Amino acid sequence: MGFLRRTRKAVPAPAPVPAPAPDPEWPPAYLVLDALGRKCPIPIIMVAERIREVPVGEVIAVKADDVAARTDIPAWCRMKSQDFVREEPLLHGWAFHIRRNY
Repeated sequence: MGFLRRTRKAVPAPAPVPAPAPDPEWPPAYLVLDALGRKCPIPIIMVAERIREVPVGEVIAVKADDVAARTDIPAWCRMKSQDFVREEPLLHGWAFHIRRNY
């Protein structure tokens, strides 16, 4: 009486997903603040408390998922004479990039 032998086919490992290449058009953020899950006005308070850690001319990025941040952060930049560089969509929320002017 013989045994039925089953063989397994080798399944190749999935190819590693390459990290996205940095976009030369946009400079990398000097400091990234994670305000995901925080409601207004916490993202703005976090920026106001930490922007002095960023050298003048460098970029600070704030990750937030509160829809109010989409208007609050650009408005804060105008009030404080900082440059609102861009809004980057994330899987959950956005990253708001601010260039420190002074």
